[in-house]
Amino acid sequence: MFNRLHASLSLFPRLLLSSSPRTLTGACRLLCRMEAAVVRCLPGEPKLTISFCLDGSHKHMLRDQGEAVGKVLARISNSIAKSQGKAKKSKKNRGQQPGEAAEPAVVKLFYDGDEVPDTALNSEAWRDGSVLQVGDLRYSVQRNAPTFTTAELPVSLLAGFPVCPKLEVEFGNLQDCEFTWLKENIPDSRPEAGQDGGWTQVGRERVHVPSNQDIGCRFKLICTPKDGSRSGPAKELVSVGAVEAGPGVCTFDNRHAYTVRGAEWPAVRVVSYNILADVYAQTDLSKTVLYPYCAPYALQLDYRQNLIKKELAGYNADIICLQEVDKGVFVDSLVPALDAFGLDGVFRIKEKQHEGLATFYRRSKFRLLSRHDVMLSEALTSDPIHSDLLEKLSANSVLKDRILQRSTSLQVSVLEDVSKPGRKVCVANTHLYWHPKGGNVRLVQMGVTLQHLRRVISEVAPEAPLLFCGDFNSTPNSGVFQLLSEAVVPQHHADWSSSGLEEACSMELLSAFPPLLSACGQPAYTNYVGGFHGCLDYVFVQPDSMQVEQVIPLPSHQEVTTYEALPSVAHPSDHIALVCDLRWNF
Repeated sequence: MFNRLHASLSLFPRLLLSSSPRTLTGACRLLCRMEAAVVRCLPGEPKLTISFCLDGSHKHMLRDQGEAVGKVLARISNSIAKSQGKAKKSKKNRGQQPGEAAEPAVVKLFYDGDEVPDTALNSEAWRDGSVLQVGDLRYSVQRNAPTFTTAELPVSLLAGFPVCPKLEVEFGNLQDCEFTWLKENIPDSRPEAGQDGGWTQVGRERVHVPSNQDIGCRFKLICTPKDGSRSGPAKELVSVGAVEAGPGVCTFDNRHAYTVRGAEWPAVRVVSYNILADVYAQTDLSKTVLYPYCAPYALQLDYRQNLIKKELAGYNADIICLQEVDKGVFVDSLVPALDAFGLDGVFRIKEKQHEGLATFYRRSKFRLLSRHDVMLSEALTSDPIHSDLLEKLSANSVLKDRILQRSTSLQVSVLEDVSKPGRKVCVANTHLYWHPKGGNVRLVQMGVTLQHLRRVISEVAPEAPLLFCGDFNSTPNSGVFQLLSEAVVPQHHADWSSSGLEEACSMELLSAFPPLLSACGQPAYTNYVGGFHGCLDYVFVQPDSMQVEQVIPLPSHQEVTTYEALPSVAHPSDHIALVCDLRWNF
């Protein structure tokens, strides 16, 4: 039998060379019927892996690249013999008559119709397109085939909200991959056309949005990794839970009416948003004091992430600056979701914390040239450009120590316009010190920030406009706002003594930039909680470089207070996103 198999395999490459379309089609079908044996083998790595399925069991072998292939084939044969031996023993123990002893499985490797010598090294023997024979079975060897190294569905599925799988592919391209979504059929329902057993196909896109009709049903995703026309082994994912009902109307739904289409070039849509870190939302203080009005389930991360992803996707933004981003949220939720909507992102962790800053940019419009992130307290003491400020600050050691204890960071990304190489923009993102009496700390932090940004632009991107987003924890009457909008803060400003006489400081602080413009103006509030509401978030631009084309209206006061305050079942954060369209002036 195996001689006949060898003969047919030897004939296979000759069939491919035949000029007969019918013969060629038959040969291709022979390959397509084979299951895959996936081999991962990279230069410089000591090991390779061989993966295939046999009798419903997944085999995964880790072998030395410099080992003779004959040893691997013998190992596979011995493994099969052991399995058969165990099966016979089990049958005997159950009182059944075991059958005749099975012949040892023949395990061979063929390439181009010829048997690969047992002495060939693994690194050379396992070629793409070779054929592994295991008994009566044949496997088409796929060397370094596109493979999902990560494939997961989110835990929480809500009707009306996008389901974005977390996917990472090796040797492939996510944009080339194929996806099939299936919905679990309701028990006792009659199968209809297009149904596959207990599942019905409902979508073919990377992201799927369940409807209200899907409530109570689980979802299955079959995803095939690809690189161009080259495919790898498919992954099948089934959701842990069923689709649940959504919250109904959200605070951002009406805003999305203004952002159905993306901004037309050379306009750029920008979002700045403090999304409320889970490390803060889940504290006892948050649940009992800060947000007692918020339903407990609406503070859960899985629930809030559904809302955040839908909100951000609906803005069709080109640049998104986020604050209070948990590291896990960035990796497991935001990157998979926003990548599916065409954005790449970078993350800056806040030292001593589990949250930080994230900047996303639309890859069809921008490419990331460089990053220049800093922790402000470290920059203040280590960078000579801040020596004058540090010297003045040293007059008050108590205030200086307080500032140096802060882990506040600045995220700086220089982006280049892909449609006009050479045109750049410096995108800054920060979240200043939070304490209500920390105005003096925030002034020093902003002084360091502006000096750093000025140097980055002058050295890396001369003449590039500054786009400065963030949660500045500063109202429009603060020293920080005055420094940005008027380029100077006098020494007698009230914020210099905001934390009492012991930490009081008196200095004139000059901005490293001409006056900047708050693109979204001065809203009545961007933060609305039970005990406070005020404008703390901003998008600042240089008015000689960019002009404001459109500001997306904030939710109405009635929408914000429907559930008393923020966050709520209809809004995922205690802040409100700022969204505006900016147009290049050059």
